Amino acid sequence: MTQNPNTAALSAAGVSVWLDDLSRDRIQSGNLAELIATWNVVGVTTNPTIFQGALSKGHSYDGQVRDLAAQGADADQAVRTITTDDVRAACDVFAPVFEQSQGVDGRVSIEVDPRLAFDTDGTVAQAIELWKIVDRPNLFIKIPATEAGLPAISRVIAEGISVNVTLIFSVARYKSVMGAYLEGVANAQINGHDPAKIQSVASFFVSRVDSEIDKRLEAIGTPEALELRGKAGIANARLAYAAYQDIFDGGKHTSTYAHLAASAGATKQRPLWASTGVKNPEYSDTMYVTELVGRNTVNTLPEKTLAAVADHAEIKGDTLSGTAEESQRVFDALTTVGIDLDDVFKVLETEGVDKFTASWGELLTATTEQLVAAGGN
Repeated sequence: MTQNPNTAALSAAGVSVWLDDLSRDRIQSGNLAELIATWNVVGVTTNPTIFQGALSKGHSYDGQVRDLAAQGADADQAVRTITTDDVRAACDVFAPVFEQSQGVDGRVSIEVDPRLAFDTDGTVAQAIELWKIVDRPNLFIKIPATEAGLPAISRVIAEGISVNVTLIFSVARYKSVMGAYLEGVANAQINGHDPAKIQSVASFFVSRVDSEIDKRLEAIGTPEALELRGKAGIANARLAYAAYQDIFDGGKHTSTYAHLAASAGATKQRPLWASTGVKNPEYSDTMYVTELVGRNTVNTLPEKTLAAVADHAEIKGDTLSGTAEESQRVFDALTTVGIDLDDVFKVLETEGVDKFTASWGELLTATTEQLVAAGGN
């Protein structure tokens, strides 16, 4: 099949195109395989909201729900079985990509129960459990970058498990995430695991930053404030990329990574741009893609955004390198007009955990109803 020229250009510029969606229908219909073949999709991310949406639509899960009900499964057990089965099947679809990229891409992510976001030990235990249940080398376990999540990230990586760190909003927290990754890799080597087989991405959320800051800018209402709308999300991500380069890509503080790479073959923890669906219709629907192009990055796109990129995005090459000073000026201007950035990031993290927890609750409720309807308890 012919590759779409826009997604092919993204890939050529060093961006791994991942789909931010998964369902059994998508796997069984061949749609996922088609996206790999035609739109350069080389990975998939999931979260509780995506699974809640998948299980609430259609009838793809009816037979399995009936079987689980007959076995006496409760909602938690049913959700665990259904989601891990989907993720395992997707891992198998991506196995050729995984092999061709030497383990860099072809990845499928599954998230720990969001109710564990502030429970380090619980997160570690469930991450190990999910890794064993899915039993595929191209799996990513998603762990939120809460304060309790940071030590969990290190401990899970130290077990030789690949991790997708999610819900990162600030550059300060991102720096802690990179530190947690490097600590985990060092301990993995001590524990007898091969660091070269451990991959990690750090999911830096973009559009939610603009949504929160734009709301505050509009409340301020001055011309200077309104002029800054739609600029914070991209500036924040570009500052994150500069932080990534500093630690992993030839910057001043690469010594720890360079040592692990030389001695054990450790890999770079790539930045991943998440929440890249544009929420404000006044903005370009591809701006969180075209303005965040750079080597060794991942962009995980909702299907609507992916389709927009394939249709009309203008890929202009690297739009990340050398943008740190300009991006810092945007942040300085935000502070000047009265935006409390620390509060913004605190609110976004809390809301992020709350949204995923609510979606998980809806998923459990809907699954309980389906089990009851199928004859379960």
